[in-house]
Amino acid sequence: MEPCNAYDIPGFALIRSKEGLDVIQAVGSDNLFLQYDIYHMQRMEGELAATIKKNLPKIAHIQLADNPGRNEPGTDEINCPFLFRLLDEISYQGWIGCEYKPLNGTDAGLAGCRASAV
Repeated sequence: MEPCNAYDIPGFALIRSKEGLDVIQAVGSDNLFLQYDIYHMQRMEGELAATIKKNLPKIAHIQLADNPGRNEPGTDEINCPFLFRLLDEISYQGWIGCEYKPLNGTDAGLAGCRASAV
């Protein structure tokens, strides 16, 4: 499940990591995980690295986009190279998806993602 920010999606049921994690705990299923979208969570709570580290066992998918604007990594405030290094350090095994609005087309946006991952 994916919490989303209340600024872009007013009225969304889950808007913070803890709310999603509380649902996961209440359901008690061994195959329900958090889809952690760094754009949404930066908007709602910040502390991306600390939240990812603390909740790693319950995160199965990470989505990325920079903030503000939901553009590709490296276009504004989120330090994606730092987060990518952290994910390697903590042995994150899940998927990382790109869900952003490319500023200069898809090819340029993917090049920015590759550069951030190095």
